[in-house]
Amino acid sequence: MSSETPQSTETAQSAQTTTPVAKVKSALTRYRVLAWITGIWLLLLVAELILRYGFGNHVLDFVPPVHGWIYFIYLICAIDLGIKVRWSVGKIIVTAIAGTIPFLSFYVEHIRSKEVKAQFNLP
Repeated sequence: MSSETPQSTETAQSAQTTTPVAKVKSALTRYRVLAWITGIWLLLLVAELILRYGFGNHVLDFVPPVHGWIYFIYLICAIDLGIKVRWSVGKIIVTAIAGTIPFLSFYVEHIRSKEVKAQFNLP
């Protein structure tokens, strides 16, 4: 038997959705775009490292600093979304780390987007 009363359930639901849906939707869009951009630049970074250390070619030397700045913006967007939808600190950290592992940002973006869309009834 659950110890929650209907009133405590309503309070929990309203506390969970205190952020306006429009703000959550825009934060989700920013996060999704930056997750994809970060993932693509991370793949370019991997290519740059292979070219540099495997073949001594420095043609992609511009990639590391650009990826670093893009990752920084991704972190801001992930934390912003996490705060708006009230993720746990652990979930925010896992989402942030996803931008450092090739291909993982694409997968985590899909999972987090699905969760947020379900939580806030977004299309």
